[in-house]
Amino acid sequence: MAIDHDVSDFRSVGAAVSNWGRWGAGDQLGTVNLITPERRAAAARLVRRGEIFDLGMPLDANGPQRGGNRFNPIHRMTSIPSDGARPDGMLVSDDIVSFPLQCATQWDGLTHVGYDDRLYNDVPASAVTAARGAERNSFHLVAPHLIGRGVLVDVAAAKGVGRLAAGMEITPDDLDDALAHQGVQTASGDILLVRTGWYQHFAAGDAGTFMSSSTPGLGLACCAWLYEHDIAAVAADNYIVEVLPSRQPPAMYPLHMVAIRDMGLTLGEMFNLEELAVDCQSDGVFTFLLVGTGLKVTGSTGTPLTPVVVK
Repeated sequence: MAIDHDVSDFRSVGAAVSNWGRWGAGDQLGTVNLITPERRAAAARLVRRGEIFDLGMPLDANGPQRGGNRFNPIHRMTSIPSDGARPDGMLVSDDIVSFPLQCATQWDGLTHVGYDDRLYNDVPASAVTAARGAERNSFHLVAPHLIGRGVLVDVAAAKGVGRLAAGMEITPDDLDDALAHQGVQTASGDILLVRTGWYQHFAAGDAGTFMSSSTPGLGLACCAWLYEHDIAAVAADNYIVEVLPSRQPPAMYPLHMVAIRDMGLTLGEMFNLEELAVDCQSDGVFTFLLVGTGLKVTGSTGTPLTPVVVK
């Protein structure tokens, strides 16, 4: 069923692309249901060279966070070799880390965003509590499913630029043009990696620009495109996936609200796609095995991860 890409009100878009009940009233996985065992096996057969590409940010004090509820990881040692050897001569090192689950390269879980007192699959917002976290739609249920065929959609390269301009809205036509430029077609269950080039700011040490309030990203109309193409998850190289500032004020993050709450679509943020993009442009292969599992934190609304592409 074709959906009007011009619909601008996020509630109308959400109703048109809703997956509530699609996989049953009790479903807590959302669109990762589309990554079937058959699709995962087909993705594994894409590996030819055994080359790996690390798409994750380092988890350290030099991360992108600059205040607010999120902070960069704090790493401390609890035991080091200079504490002394044991009677048998063995030395021990041990450490701890404290960080928000969405402070660096991350997946947004299905309780991360909702609206009108509801979360994905008609779950009430009260299912998330201070004491127990997400009692429904916890990310730990989704984590092991995020292995499948990844597809790089290099929008910047298709437009002939190294990096999209601040505030540029990516449209469904832009996604189609980039895929046509690459000679790639999507399939049900794909994990889309959308490159804007915005990660270059962080890589150059400019976290301020990287985390600014004006960034290129997907527009709300892309929700219909993702729904029609049965995309299982979508990740981008900016910190928010969608375009900022919002084109549907006063909704600050309309794509998040529709994608997560209505579609049950897992969103990935701050993926480093630069090295992968160079390789894909070099060998002309834009599909690959993506291993994107995160931490199984019970009751969580998201997770950090080190996504790995194998080609």
